[in-house]
Amino acid sequence: MSSPLERRKHARLRTVLLASGTAFAVVAAGVWIILNGGNGPSDTARAAESAPKATAPLADASQTAPRPATRVAKPRPKKVATKPKHKPKKKSRAPRVVRTGSCQASYYGEGQTTANGEAFDPSEMTAAHKTLRFGTRVRVTNKKNGRTVTVRINDRGPYISGRCLDLSTAAMRAVGGTSSGVIPVRYQVLARH
Repeated sequence: MSSPLERRKHARLRTVLLASGTAFAVVAAGVWIILNGGNGPSDTARAAESAPKATAPLADASQTAPRPATRVAKPRPKKVATKPKHKPKKKSRAPRVVRTGSCQASYYGEGQTTANGEAFDPSEMTAAHKTLRFGTRVRVTNKKNGRTVTVRINDRGPYISGRCLDLSTAAMRAVGGTSSGVIPVRYQVLARH
C-alpha cells in the first residue's frame, strides 16, 4: 500500500502525461495537415477529431479541495467541589450557669481515696461538695481578689458549718487563698454537657 504522498505524485504525473500527450497529438495533426497539403479548415477539423481526446484525470482523494478547518469544541473541565482544608471551629459558648451562691471555701491536700473512688491528687483542679453530683463543674471566684478557677466535684465535704466547698491544693493556689486557709467565695454551678 502506497503512502498518500506517493499517490499524489502518481496522480500529478498522470495529469502531466495526459496533457502533454494531447498537446503532442494536436501538434502532430497540425504538422500532418501542413505536410499533406490540407484544404483548410475542414481538414483541420478532421485532424482534431482524429486526435486522441483528453480525458479528465482520475480524481484522487489527496487532490480534492482542502476542507475548511472545523472547530472542535474542547470539553470544559468539570468543576470539582473541594472540601475546605480546615473545618471551621465551632464557637465555644460560655457554659450555662444553673445555680450560684456564696460561702466559705477551705482546701485539703492529704492523700486519700475520694468519695467517687478516685485517688485524690492535690495537683488537680478538683473539689468536695456535700450534695452536687460527681463530675459537676463549678466556677469558684475568690471575693477578695477576683481570681477564678473551675473545678470538678469528685468528693464529699466539707463538714464544717459555713463552708460549702473544700478545694484541692492546686485549686486553692489558683485563686490565691493558700495563705489564709479559708476564703470567701462566689460559686457558679455550670450545666453538664
